[in-house]
Amino acid sequence: MSEIPCKKNAELREKILEFAEVLKTEAHKLGNHGLDEQDFYQSGLFRGTIERIRGQFSASMKEKRDFVSLVLSHLQDGDYIADWGSAGEANRHDYFVELNNGRTAIIELKGCLDGNNTNIFERPPHADEFIIWSVCSNPGADPRHNVWSGIHTRLSAEMIDRNQRIDGLIVWDWICGTTARPCPKLLGDPDRLTDIGQYRLPPPCIYLFPGTVPSVRNNPSPRINRLEDVGILDAINRCFGGREGEVNSVGIEVAHRGVETVRTTTISRNGTVQKTTNQTPIRRS
Repeated sequence: MSEIPCKKNAELREKILEFAEVLKTEAHKLGNHGLDEQDFYQSGLFRGTIERIRGQFSASMKEKRDFVSLVLSHLQDGDYIADWGSAGEANRHDYFVELNNGRTAIIELKGCLDGNNTNIFERPPHADEFIIWSVCSNPGADPRHNVWSGIHTRLSAEMIDRNQRIDGLIVWDWICGTTARPCPKLLGDPDRLTDIGQYRLPPPCIYLFPGTVPSVRNNPSPRINRLEDVGILDAINRCFGGREGEVNSVGIEVAHRGVETVRTTTISRNGTVQKTTNQTPIRRS
């Protein structure tokens, strides 16, 4: 049992660590910098190059946005949604989607969910539905750690503390189903892949959140959304061959323990609890 069916590729992680060590000791042999080994490492060239590459990977959202745009266009072409568009830089969210029933879904795009950026979101007033989409393009990342960090440590606390309703979460990107991140949904059934542009995608991992914001006094254990309640997630699930038993439900219960507000987060899949917590305080610095 786990918060997400897939897990990090331990063999790939080991290769990353091994290659990192080789790169640190052999980098001076690469390129035409004209420096000997000692000068190379003392000059700051190696460290500066690594920081530049790291910054380029971290700061660039273009590949992530291109991926989401490709998926949304595929949904529209298949008549699973009516229309979609970018919300623009002036807004605190990334995409709007017009569903076939006339409702408006808003998508907030995030990375691996384990960073402070996950806490930064605002549900706009016109949203009939509001979801988070995690695109974690780091092949060496641990999806189980990231999902739990995002859902329990960050999102549930933000929902309660700031009265922000999140209807659901989708964890899905172009690495899913590859050697870097094998997908258990494909075991014995590799035909579940969907070809879209340059990608071959397995069904997504979907998480349904409570339909209302948890509140100690008035709403301590709110009802969890059903898939049909969140039209954008339902459309993605149907379009890409997801199954009902693969959808995750996230229960959030709140209570007072002395002067503290505490919450319990439980992830269930196909009627079975996958992970739960003890009562965890909500603390803000």
